[in-house]
Amino acid sequence: MNTPSSLPPSLPDVLQPDEPPLWARRMGYGGLIPFVVLSLLVWVVWPDVQPEVTLAFAAYAATIVAFLGGVHWGLAMRADAPGPRAFRWAVVPPLLAWVGIVMPPHAGLALLGTALVVCYLVDRRLYVACGQAHWLTLRFRLSAVAAFSCFLGAAGI
Repeated sequence: MNTPSSLPPSLPDVLQPDEPPLWARRMGYGGLIPFVVLSLLVWVVWPDVQPEVTLAFAAYAATIVAFLGGVHWGLAMRADAPGPRAFRWAVVPPLLAWVGIVMPPHAGLALLGTALVVCYLVDRRLYVACGQAHWLTLRFRLSAVAAFSCFLGAAGI
């Protein structure tokens, strides 16, 4: 007989549909580590190393922004009758990421921070429409810290 104490540790996550699984939350928060560390490094490294740190930061931020477009593509592929609008938006974040990484560092990081905010605002509508609203609290937290880190990094250049 299964009692609550004999359940596997991952099962309680399955039983809580009001938030993403624990492993997804851990991975999301872990993904913030490069944002926070790189935004601080921009401020404290020697000037001759700052271009490399900034490039690494912009590349990481651009990768995450592009990933957010991939989420839209995946959700559109799962829909019964996706319209072209869902696929059109899915290519916008990667294009913004590309522009952000080829811009001068301070402007690129500011653009990427703005893109993170815009992606969240779009996702607020999409996630609800796709029955994924339980991801929005996590998305807000991740987007807020990531965007703030990009803006902080841009200010330090």
